[in-house]
Amino acid sequence: MSINTFGRLLRFTTWGESHGPALGAVVDGCPPGLALSEADLQPYLDARRPGQSKFTTQRQEPDAVRILSGTFEGQTTGTPISLMIENVDQRSKDYSEVAKAYRPGHADYAYDAKYGLRDYRGGGRSSARETAARVAAGGVARLVIPEVSILGYVSEIGGDRIDNANFDESEIGRNPFFCPDPSAATRWEKIVDEARLSGSSVGAVVECIATGVPAGWGAPLYGKLDADLAAAMMSINAVKGVEIGDGFAAARLTGEQNADRMRPGADGPAFLNNHAGGIAGGIATGQPVVVRVAFKPTSSILTPVETITPSGEATEIQTKGRHDPCVGIRGTPVVEAMMALVLADHKLLHRGQCG
Repeated sequence: MSINTFGRLLRFTTWGESHGPALGAVVDGCPPGLALSEADLQPYLDARRPGQSKFTTQRQEPDAVRILSGTFEGQTTGTPISLMIENVDQRSKDYSEVAKAYRPGHADYAYDAKYGLRDYRGGGRSSARETAARVAAGGVARLVIPEVSILGYVSEIGGDRIDNANFDESEIGRNPFFCPDPSAATRWEKIVDEARLSGSSVGAVVECIATGVPAGWGAPLYGKLDADLAAAMMSINAVKGVEIGDGFAAARLTGEQNADRMRPGADGPAFLNNHAGGIAGGIATGQPVVVRVAFKPTSSILTPVETITPSGEATEIQTKGRHDPCVGIRGTPVVEAMMALVLADHKLLHRGQCG
């Protein structure tokens, strides 16, 4: 059974492959009466779009989204919203060697083991190209949660982390790394460029903060807000780790250090800390929801690496084509989209149970 749908009340299904004619998403459960046009979604796709700098893949895709259903006279109708993005710059010939051997770290062997066949052209369904559809769906989800502001940025590349003392939100859109620290962005140019020129790749960490999430969204035990966020982020291609709030660092704190202390506030508690990342017992506390996502280095690299052929023979593979030297950079809009999709779903779930 292939599971291509995510969410409970606000559900989205993605479809399509890296080198197919198009890819897209169907968003179901969106409330009616929300103003929606293609222009509302396009800025998010433009942020993720490839080929905008030498630090990302040079595949040239306009990523122009089309709304095929679910709207009438500029408003959502409450029926399924179908979104389509055409692929216009596929180069399947670049993957002729991939057909002969598995790329280590990629999903080539895993797909073969599961399905008995695989689409080797860019990885087919396992390609990060699929995330364009998520970003489009995430644009719809943002309409459902106008009270929430979502900010994603890259906090680390190649082991080099930003200095929070230099954090400047206005810098995020001024450099090709979604970096809030101008000094780090300058260092990252050298790190990513060296990886690109050597035929290698580097990993990254993306942080995402959602402010304005009301206390009460989420559910205990099997519908935890943090559990759904972790599942959503782990579903993104190349993601290998997710932290909520302090994450693994919390294991190195004492109970009194980890406590999110509270004092009386004008409208409920005034929190003095946010180690929990805005979620306690699976339910939002009203504090900013903080998620940190670790992206591995891109698996498709020009450096020859040991592998085997589908028949089990030892060989080496050097992946040609156009690939991101750091896939985490363009992962930032995808992380934001998944945050929006989960929060919109939980808003509707909370409203359904609690009014």
